[in-house]
Amino acid sequence: MSLSSSSFRKYYKDPQVLVERLQEIIDNRDSYSGTDLFLQMFERVFKLVGDETFSADLKMLNHALLELRYAFKVFAPYRSIRKVSIFGSARTPGDRPEYEIAEKFANLVTRLGYMVITGAGPGIMEAAQGGAGRARSFGVNIRLPFESKANAVIENDPKLIHFKYFFTRKVCFLKETDALVIFPGGFGTHDEAFESLTLVQTGKSHLVPIVFVDRPGGTYWSDWLDYIRKHLLEPGYIDSFDESLFHLTDSAEDAVATVDRFYLNYHSCRFARPLQIIRLNHPVGDELLTRLNREFRDIIVSGNIERLPAPLEVESDEPETAHLYRIAFRFDRKSYGRLRELIDVLNLDAVGSR
Repeated sequence: MSLSSSSFRKYYKDPQVLVERLQEIIDNRDSYSGTDLFLQMFERVFKLVGDETFSADLKMLNHALLELRYAFKVFAPYRSIRKVSIFGSARTPGDRPEYEIAEKFANLVTRLGYMVITGAGPGIMEAAQGGAGRARSFGVNIRLPFESKANAVIENDPKLIHFKYFFTRKVCFLKETDALVIFPGGFGTHDEAFESLTLVQTGKSHLVPIVFVDRPGGTYWSDWLDYIRKHLLEPGYIDSFDESLFHLTDSAEDAVATVDRFYLNYHSCRFARPLQIIRLNHPVGDELLTRLNREFRDIIVSGNIERLPAPLEVESDEPETAHLYRIAFRFDRKSYGRLRELIDVLNLDAVGSR
């Protein structure tokens, strides 16, 4: 729908007319579940006019919406496929062990059915996409005065997305992924690593395996972990269980196993006030349920961890998860490292039952 200047002025005088027109348009689309949200979004955008928002701010909002809308469209056909976001330096040459292990990791993980997401640049990104292949790759490129050209593997592919803003790019890295694998890199790599850890630690992003991969025998990430323990853990800036949110390795095979093991039993989480719902591929037996309630009592606000006989009504917008098993409890919503440890127990039980 396009609005001429005269029609826009008419709608501005009577916003309800515009809302009703939008409702009429959307109602003609069968089974469109986003009607209410769409109207809320439009109303908020419309209020920017009344706020006399600065043009520079409008330009930023407009371009951010443009980037996210296009990215959602690109990823939509692949929503059912699990993906791994791979971070690392654009400056890693092809003769370094880190390059080789990144290429090997991507090749192995895509053989298990995963796709990979990288920043589409050279170095580690090119290595990962070379290992995964064009068909199993997404590129989320950032426009920079340097290092912004897409690598040959993903260049001109319809799954390549160009971003102006780092924040919209990061949203897609984290929103669309099921695992994060991080190779040595510079400021940008550390920025991506720490933001990922922060979002998972605070529950602002869904729980995913986070794996730091070094060259065989390398100390890049072990030195980083020493710093974390000395300057973050010892003074009490983080909790000891926050280390459960990530794993360090120098093996491509171990990195792949860490990612894939996370989904042996665990499928996904959803918070439905006041319950934290954990959706599973296999049922939880009585013995395991008793163990969970005993070992994870510290993160249960009240009551117990219990099995749910069926999806809750709030989950009706995710019909693809209806067949899964469920447990739920009143989670303290701050101990996400402990929640990760609970998920590890669920996955280990699935291994033992094989």
